[in-house]
Amino acid sequence: MVLTPMGLRFMGRLFPVTIGRSGIRTDKREGDGATPAGVHHVIGLYFRPDRIATESLPHWAIPIRPEDRWCDAPTHPSYNHLVTRPFGPTQERMRRADPLYDLVLPLDWNWPDAVPDRGSGIFIHQWRRPGYPTAGCLALSRRDLLFLARNAPPGTRVMVSR
Repeated sequence: MVLTPMGLRFMGRLFPVTIGRSGIRTDKREGDGATPAGVHHVIGLYFRPDRIATESLPHWAIPIRPEDRWCDAPTHPSYNHLVTRPFGPTQERMRRADPLYDLVLPLDWNWPDAVPDRGSGIFIHQWRRPGYPTAGCLALSRRDLLFLARNAPPGTRVMVSR
């Protein structure tokens, strides 16, 4: 996958995409709203089994459970990793009320050995609406995201440049 000014290019197709509200940065920091520049890799696929049919996804997709969270506490040993509740430090719910995380392809930005404050939870997920910025992730329409989920296994490269 290659992020271009026109969208996200993958398998000969161009998908409309939104990025972080602060644009693309080479010096990504926790909470800055930027999408990190660089070559990243898909590290998995999480989905809401109550909203997306398991059989429509690859066998390696992992269901999101109600207790699943993503740790965004820079000083915690689990920073930028999936954790389960109860969890003391700050965390992001993976099972959200809105559809943004119904299907999530996490990227290996600052993972698995996270550097404190370098940024966490950089995902490919569903957008709120076309053009609406993210907190640093890449976001696509549900239809396009399903296509990526079915065709971008772990290890798929995602190139982001300014």
